Amino acid sequence: MRLPYSNPHRSQSGIALIVVMIAILVLSMLAWKFAAYMKVETTLARNANNEAELEWIGRSGVEYARWVLASEGQCAPFDSRNQIWAGGTSDPCATNGALAEVQPEVPLGHGTFKWKITDLESKANINMCLAPGGDRLLQQALVLVGVDAGELPPLTGAILDWMDPDDHPHLDGAENDYYHGLNPPYDAKNGPIDDLTELLMVRGVTPEMYWGGASTNHPLGIIQQQFNRNGTPVPNQPYPVGLVNVFTPMSSGRINVNTASAEVLQLVPGIDAIMAQAIVDGRQGEDDGSGLLGPYPTVEAVRRIPEVSPIAMNGLRQFCTHESRTFQVEVDAKIDRYTRQFVAIVRRNDRRNPRDIQILTFYWK
Repeated sequence: MRLPYSNPHRSQSGIALIVVMIAILVLSMLAWKFAAYMKVETTLARNANNEAELEWIGRSGVEYARWVLASEGQCAPFDSRNQIWAGGTSDPCATNGALAEVQPEVPLGHGTFKWKITDLESKANINMCLAPGGDRLLQQALVLVGVDAGELPPLTGAILDWMDPDDHPHLDGAENDYYHGLNPPYDAKNGPIDDLTELLMVRGVTPEMYWGGASTNHPLGIIQQQFNRNGTPVPNQPYPVGLVNVFTPMSSGRINVNTASAEVLQLVPGIDAIMAQAIVDGRQGEDDGSGLLGPYPTVEAVRRIPEVSPIAMNGLRQFCTHESRTFQVEVDAKIDRYTRQFVAIVRRNDRRNPRDIQILTFYWK
């Protein structure tokens, strides 16, 4: 029987072709992997360069804001919302000096930055609640927020316990024995508040209570308080004003009558809702030289408002001012598609000295 003919050269050629195809596939995969790796490395290197430049753009934005505040301080003897630093358009300093060239968005290097300045004296300093009689200030703020009367004592006590240096609870308050029983446990601050978001860690303070009407546009905070002091769930409810709208942890302690909202002005003893709104309405417009229109050049100028009583004026003299020292600066830096927000707290100690504006804190988000 004759066996079929087999060509050994053809078999070897087929095996070689398969080996070559496998080699090409392996090399293609390696090349693809290498290209992907190099793309990642290039992106990381570019991001690292952008991060460094973004930080310097952010710091430059803070310096720009300091220059604006220094220029405004030399130009006007008071601070108000119609001025350039606050985004106002009827500031006489904008036409008589360097502030005429202020830009809301500034090109710098390979990117740009936008700046925003917020007057922290437009709110009450929450750490003042530790002073004698401060519990009444805190209760008044909680009433403005919309807290039920039955929840006022435990909330007031818990917030004061968070800030006071001891571990002895106020009536219906909360100290470490409560916070150590949470999961996860943590300590009460037992010191002044440095960042207002600390309130979200205080028993009974909900994100809705903290953020007010803007609660759906912000993160829920570090820890959500879902239960009251009896262990029952705290129902979510809308609050017209948030604690973040009336309090700040850093300020001189006085409230600026030219920048405070009507809600904040109601924290001043003797000021009701009608008087507060009349004060806000009375500072609108431009000063025509009569002293009856525009921002208040002094606290005493509030007397021109008919609704403000003599008793209310006493409260304004004690707790208010017409100028501000502490400001929050927000800088949005951008390079191509990369953005980062930088935040600084600055203090102007002497408005006549353009170099005396200190940076108290600086961080980025």
